[in-house]
Amino acid sequence: MFESLLERVRSPSTGVGLVVDGPNVFREEFDVDLDELRDLGRSEGTLVVSRLYVNEHATPGLIQAAEARGFEVVVTSGDVDVRLAVDATALVTSERIGTLVVVSRDTDFKPVLERARVDGIETLAVAPGTYGRSDALQNAADRAITLDTSDETDG
Repeated sequence: MFESLLERVRSPSTGVGLVVDGPNVFREEFDVDLDELRDLGRSEGTLVVSRLYVNEHATPGLIQAAEARGFEVVVTSGDVDVRLAVDATALVTSERIGTLVVVSRDTDFKPVLERARVDGIETLAVAPGTYGRSDALQNAADRAITLDTSDETDG
């Protein structure tokens, strides 16, 4: 692990991995825009991964809209949280990214953010709204944004 961290220091990746927890973000109480999420990811650097994770109950309209905006849509019949966490951790350890952006309100992703920080990856937690903000995610990340107010805080 120490050697991996040293390698990152020598040649840091500037790529950005954007992962979106669909069931926890695209809800009636939140007004989340796919274009805004993509632009937010791009504002952090070159997007090398932009994925929207959904379950089998996702509407075809959401899937089509996400694909039209450049998102890779991952549909799972199992637990979306587990698939997103495993994929995000694999992305962190792949050395393809220098920044991980997690869009969710779910505390389950705290270990992913912690692992990313240990590996020298910049982390950004994005909450879909004040009501959906997870203090645990915000505190685990280097930075945090709440979409409804665009209120950025240090983590």
